[in-house]
Amino acid sequence: MPAARAFILGDSAQNISRKVVISPSAVERMLVTLATGRGLMLVGEPSTAKSLLSELLATSISGDAGLTIQGGASTTEDQIKYGWNYALLINHGPSTEALVPAPLYQGMRDGKIVRFEEITRTPLEVQDCLLGMLSDRVMTVPELTGEASQLYAREGFNIIATANTRDRGVNEMSAALKRRFDFETVFPIMDFAQELELVASASARLLAHSGIPHKVPDAVLELLVRTFRDLRANGEKKTSMDTLTAIMSTAEAVNVAHAVGVRAWFLANRAGEPADLVDCIAGTIVKDNEEDRARLRRYFEQRVATHKEAHWQAYYQARHRLP
Repeated sequence: MPAARAFILGDSAQNISRKVVISPSAVERMLVTLATGRGLMLVGEPSTAKSLLSELLATSISGDAGLTIQGGASTTEDQIKYGWNYALLINHGPSTEALVPAPLYQGMRDGKIVRFEEITRTPLEVQDCLLGMLSDRVMTVPELTGEASQLYAREGFNIIATANTRDRGVNEMSAALKRRFDFETVFPIMDFAQELELVASASARLLAHSGIPHKVPDAVLELLVRTFRDLRANGEKKTSMDTLTAIMSTAEAVNVAHAVGVRAWFLANRAGEPADLVDCIAGTIVKDNEEDRARLRRYFEQRVATHKEAHWQAYYQARHRLP
């Protein structure tokens, strides 16, 4: 368990870098849950690194994060448990050779962690196929006979599922399935400095990968992160500002910072400026809700205009670029 904790949170003594911004106590709770054999359910707003966290947990425990089920309206039971090679099935009948193992079958057979992404987007009757595997640790294959008809999970098997709170009610999990998971809420980054540092480092890597020699200036990144935090419904403090229906996640802030650098370099051969940020931010903040467009304009008039610093004033003067 200490090795898994160090892998996720980093350890300067072992020269291991931190891979995700999250409370150490939350990671410890997750590791304890998995160590006790309980399934782990990560819930939270979209783009709060739930998938990354499940990948890190699976890698640190099983050494493999590839056993992944992507939930959706079209997800079927055979994509979760097992399917058949129909050519072999027709010629030779049901056999272990004709069986095509899906992630859950492989995880039980090999004793590994299985990741189930967006479980609440999966139809309820498909979700409930997990019940036997989580409680009895056995999968029945009725088409086979003898010992092959029962697959018993090896030590190390478990399930890490993720669910967005904004999808609540789409395919709400049954009470029986909920009882088999321990729930852990993954929150957005609450500290401004940590979020700014993450956006700066991640956008710098993306810009370097794009062959751009400039990083986005710190002043522009400050404008970006502060705008996101001011308009985010779950920002660091309650304000009188309107909050938007858009998600405004840290991941989207990184994408905007990358777009600012790309726009400035390829269109003007320079580093990013506040005006570039105005051009790039609207498409992320204003999606399919016209009220968000008005809220964004009010934000510039009521909040941005009050800042006296030069980069804030340049940001305000570029407000005419908003669509």
